[in-house]
Amino acid sequence: MLRALYDRVLALSAHRRAPAWLAGVSFAESSFFPIPPDAMLIPMCIARPDRAYRYALICTIASVLGGILGYAIGYFLFEALAEPVLRAYGHADALLRFQGWYEKWGALVILIKGLTPIPYKIVTIASGAAMFSFPVFLAASIVTRGARFFLLAFLLRRFGPPIRDFIERRLTLVTTGAAAGIVVGFVALRYL
Repeated sequence: MLRALYDRVLALSAHRRAPAWLAGVSFAESSFFPIPPDAMLIPMCIARPDRAYRYALICTIASVLGGILGYAIGYFLFEALAEPVLRAYGHADALLRFQGWYEKWGALVILIKGLTPIPYKIVTIASGAAMFSFPVFLAASIVTRGARFFLLAFLLRRFGPPIRDFIERRLTLVTTGAAAGIVVGFVALRYL
């Protein structure tokens, strides 16, 4: 079922209204939809490298807005909506883990989790349920989602189709490297 949904989302990247669909998928993925916008962003950037950064901006804005919805679901509707969603994704204990992480690491949790392929909806819903500071959540979401999508756009624009297979197979490695860079930067700022 997920494969059919993934294929449908991939097909939308060739639609004449692909940017609008990209925004819709980016928004939905941040709060409830299982397919990441990368399925559309990658082929769209390869087809139109001159618009890669525009597509990354669309993903970033829509993803952050969808993240606000995810935060609201966690904050206002945790028991009614968020808890079943977290259970459906096999993350029923995520709230307790995230609360511990937030207490220890704060916004760094959002920055790291938002860059990696871990479903961002888990971060947004858990952030709201943990009643994490909304302004900090919003700022961290903008930074992390922007970094993720603009990194993909840069790689695709710079290296074109040959990098596609690398990204699709090793997206975790690419984004984890970017997350590690953020962690090193925060550690350096804190201790220097």
